[in-house]
Amino acid sequence: MSRPVSGARAKSTGPPGEPRRIAYLYLLPAFLVYAAFLLYPLGRAVQISFYDWNGNTLATWAGLDNYAEVVTDPALRAAFGHALVLVFFYAVLPLVVGLGLASILNRARVRGLPFFRTVVFLPQVVAMVVVGVAWRRLYAPDGSVNDLLRAVGLDSLARGWLGDYAAALPAVGFIGTWFEIGLVTVLLLAGMGRIPGELYEAARLDGAGPVREFLAVTLPSVRGEIAVALTLTVIAALRTFDLVYITTRGGPGTSTSVPSFEVYNRAFQQGRVGSAAAVAVVLTLVIFAISFGITRIAERER
Repeated sequence: MSRPVSGARAKSTGPPGEPRRIAYLYLLPAFLVYAAFLLYPLGRAVQISFYDWNGNTLATWAGLDNYAEVVTDPALRAAFGHALVLVFFYAVLPLVVGLGLASILNRARVRGLPFFRTVVFLPQVVAMVVVGVAWRRLYAPDGSVNDLLRAVGLDSLARGWLGDYAAALPAVGFIGTWFEIGLVTVLLLAGMGRIPGELYEAARLDGAGPVREFLAVTLPSVRGEIAVALTLTVIAALRTFDLVYITTRGGPGTSTSVPSFEVYNRAFQQGRVGSAAAVAVVLTLVIFAISFGITRIAERER
């Protein structure tokens, strides 16, 4: 006949470790720091966005007027449109180029690959302010870009790139492409390096060529890395400020203005802190929604 299990022994049959409430105590210090430096400022920004305030005098209640302005103000709508254009240059183009470059390097097994990774990744360690100053000089009317165009007989294309209404935004976007290609390539190379060689051998036995190998083996195997790369680059595109500020300051006119620059301009130049906070909150929601969507799509296709 089995003997009854004692109460002390019955309690020990549960999961090991302390009670869950003790685990929360371990997390509390980190959460307090997170709340103090992120959640509280975010909450204050949401609060300020409901007021008409210049940063100095008493604020007056504005309700949803600042948010309505985000939708109705042509300048703000244009700024969000410019941000979407930069997403193409910051995220889509680097992903396409990075996929091709990483596939070639991974397939060729070139010598000195670690050195190449370092060189490609180098722009990421340079401050964006330095990048902006350097490219502003390259884009100048007497800069290297126009010198190169004239040297190959394309004098008609030479212009002051950052002062041209039609060319300024693509010119700023191309800087983002140059800046992000290294990050995307290194991420994809790391993912491709973990693909078992047996998968490629099986594909070749089935008669697959390089393109078929890429579509059937490489691309499905690096979906996680693609999702990470897209998330990082899309966020960088939507919140870019320093590059626009250094190169064009939103000009000529407002042709390169983006939401983050509008936050600065409205808060510190126009004294419209409430409106700037509303733009910042909307931008945060857009970034969160796009990042969440990319993550969900990547998880669904695994």
